[in-house]
Amino acid sequence: MQLNISGGMRFQTKQEFVYHTLRDAIIRCEVKPGTRLVIEDIAQRLSVSPIPVREALQLLQSERLVESVPHIGATVAHISESSVSEVFTIMEGLEVISTRVATQKMTKDDQAELTTIVQKMDAALENNDQKSWVELNKQMHDTIARVAGMPMLQEMLQRVLTHWARLRHFYFEGGLANRISQAQQEHHTMLQHMLAHDYDALENFIKSHNQNALATYKEYLSNRQDK
Repeated sequence: MQLNISGGMRFQTKQEFVYHTLRDAIIRCEVKPGTRLVIEDIAQRLSVSPIPVREALQLLQSERLVESVPHIGATVAHISESSVSEVFTIMEGLEVISTRVATQKMTKDDQAELTTIVQKMDAALENNDQKSWVELNKQMHDTIARVAGMPMLQEMLQRVLTHWARLRHFYFEGGLANRISQAQQEHHTMLQHMLAHDYDALENFIKSHNQNALATYKEYLSNRQDK
């Protein structure tokens, strides 16, 4: 099991340190779905006692990144076709709300910020810099949620985006990288609807955007199962 420890981050407690280290490894799929998480082993690797490890695992279980398997114990949550559908279905509903409210509230500065992010995504795509594009994609979602100004919605969206990030890491190198160009075109269209305050077109487009992404994942899953 690979656990990369970031030297640039500072944590107030050992529990926080263990939690973020495990969480990042799970999201990046450095610790694969289904991997058994042995408390004593993790404690030894991270040079902590078992107590903060046990507490961190409980937090990760509340986020559904870790699950308790009878007779086995804590394991990294599996990724299934149903879980992929669940992530995109929930994300669709939350994004319909967040983009609508953000469009109603956004200032000229907010509009300029979103436009700049999309332009940076264009540049990353032209330079074949997939890592930067992905980071900017998340930044765009985060900015829209922030502009919407609804803390509960933002918290829920952050949680589902975490699961989306895990799906991306799990499947991306398997052939989903070719969706970036289409996704970027869709981001331009979404921004145009927001700037035009065309709420009906925006809602329909958000639904289509998420359904297109889900269809891509499902097609990849189906092709992989046929082999």
